[in-house]
Amino acid sequence: MKTSKPIHIPLLPKALFIIEKYKNHTKSISRGRVFPKMSNQKLNSYLKEIADVCGIRKNLTFHIARHTFATTVTLSNGVPIETVSKLLGHAKISTTQVYARVLEQKISGDIQDLKCKLRRLNESGRNSYVAVSNQP
Repeated sequence: MKTSKPIHIPLLPKALFIIEKYKNHTKSISRGRVFPKMSNQKLNSYLKEIADVCGIRKNLTFHIARHTFATTVTLSNGVPIETVSKLLGHAKISTTQVYARVLEQKISGDIQDLKCKLRRLNESGRNSYVAVSNQP
């Protein structure tokens, strides 16, 4: 936590299920919370283990997890940027807008890739009904 200001966020059903599953575990009861407090370094170590087990080749970190939540889970699914900003605990919406710009760049790149693929299909004659503009 970068600030001492606590934030309260609603949880998705899967997260609630996990908390319910472990809230009465002996360790949860003894420490007064479901999950242990841990350093960013330790959390990143666990994320690396999870990535290895799942066959994920990308170096997972807490920062990447937050970024993925902001872009892939929320913004790309139509959650308003103001809501995402609050969920991430950002004091200023401009901090969250960085994630939105990344998403816009990715969308733009993806559309360019799609145009190239469709153009190649069109040129090969395999998909003659697809009209692709030469405009960028």
